[in-house]
Amino acid sequence: MKQFLAALGVLGILMTGLPAQTQAAEVPAVSAASALLMDGESGRILFSHNANEPRAIASITKLMTALVAAECLEDLSQTVIIQPNWTGIEGTSLYLKPGEELTCETLLYGLLLHSGNDAAVALAEICAGDTGTFVSWMNQRAADLGMTGTHFSDPNGLGDENHYSTALDMAKLGRACLENDVVAPILATRSITLEGRSFTNHNKLLWQYPGCTGMKTGYTRQAGRTLVSSAEREGQTLLCVTLDDGNDWADHTALLDYGFDTWPRQVLVEEGEVLGQVRVEGSLLRQVPVTAHRTLGFPLREGEEVTLEIQLPDAIQAPVSEGEIAGSVIFWLGDRQVGQTYLVWGSSAGRDVISRDSPHTPLGILKKLAGDK
Repeated sequence: MKQFLAALGVLGILMTGLPAQTQAAEVPAVSAASALLMDGESGRILFSHNANEPRAIASITKLMTALVAAECLEDLSQTVIIQPNWTGIEGTSLYLKPGEELTCETLLYGLLLHSGNDAAVALAEICAGDTGTFVSWMNQRAADLGMTGTHFSDPNGLGDENHYSTALDMAKLGRACLENDVVAPILATRSITLEGRSFTNHNKLLWQYPGCTGMKTGYTRQAGRTLVSSAEREGQTLLCVTLDDGNDWADHTALLDYGFDTWPRQVLVEEGEVLGQVRVEGSLLRQVPVTAHRTLGFPLREGEEVTLEIQLPDAIQAPVSEGEIAGSVIFWLGDRQVGQTYLVWGSSAGRDVISRDSPHTPLGILKKLAGDK
């Protein structure tokens, strides 16, 4: 697209303000050793406290276990036979028994709702053949997500000194989980019965906080209480992470309220919204509208303004096809780019071909006059 615009040699720029509409709330005090509040759509950080400090994370590890397993498994209804080395894992357990048969779906629900450490090992070996290989996949997936302060050494979070993450990294992982069509619905499930096993989600916020869409709890003596939560209000999704927090339910409630009240989502542009007109050459249709390819939103607090930059050619040669890329629009908060989407042609414009002998051309007019004589 940059080459296309450079070849035309034209950049059209329009600046406009988009003010936030709400009053700022007081920043909450939290008990957590580390905490982070993030806007799910844009990734904007709305609150941060020691968010880049690596810490033990306990069972919120299982968010990555579930994500990698969901991306690996082709059929959740696949039935597996429980192997002896998947059983007897310390800590919270599904009490799997060697030889029993369960589906991968049941194991995933048991992993995320009941936090089964044995389910984590089972899924790891079902997917990768051995736990070590699966953990290497977890670390690779973390690298793909930009989780630079994270290292996993097991799939369940029982962990050693080489198993850690940060509040910021866990928020990045949470965003990826919400985008996964398998993991996200499981995280939002309060309770379910599968194959004779009943699971109830350990995340109390699903009952206590209006709009909570799930995520994961964790606890070990080393890590303390850890929690990742997400909530949705008026089209805006927020993610909250606390590590080593003895008052996590209250802290998440306060942080989520603070985010929704202080940083509401503002619509920058709507899909299909007309943002300009471009002159068309070689067509009876003189101008073609350009529209936004998709809707963009961004959280803004009171007093913040976003500017937009529209990149379009001065003119375009017909034919033009509706829906094809015409240019782009970029949104800025100060010198930070906060959104971008394509601009597409809002209608088509055909090429009008006129023959030399047409009665509307000078030659055609002369021939017609000569014939009339």
